[in-house]
Amino acid sequence: MVLVVVALIILYVIGIFNKLTTPKNRFKNAFAQIEVQLKRRYDLIPNLVETAKGYITHERDTLQAVVEARNAAASMLSSAATDPSDGAAMKDLIGAEGKLAGALMNFNMVMEAYPDLKANQNMMQLSEELTSTENRVSFARQAFND
Repeated sequence: MVLVVVALIILYVIGIFNKLTTPKNRFKNAFAQIEVQLKRRYDLIPNLVETAKGYITHERDTLQAVVEARNAAASMLSSAATDPSDGAAMKDLIGAEGKLAGALMNFNMVMEAYPDLKANQNMMQLSEELTSTENRVSFARQAFND
């Protein structure tokens, strides 16, 4: 009889542990999905800048700002990925992502002034991939927030 009670207690503790571990794993997996999409975006940005360099000769500051913002965001992502529950690291990542978004917005405005660049097939493809990746990031963030 005592053995049955001990076994039930052990099973109950295991059940509680599993119920606590499952949400933690979902949380980590959701952030991992964001991380994958952000890394994809960070990998696309240097190609975008390199393609633009040939067309945008007077806008080196804009290109440099995009590269610096991308590098800062990638660094913050590495910090946040080690512990997604660290509020300070997440805050830093959000700040770096905001700066990157601003730099990309400036880049897009500059790109509007260069019709040959906008018409470049490689630039169009990279822009489309970047837009697609932005959508994926949004979906991954929604899953993380849920």
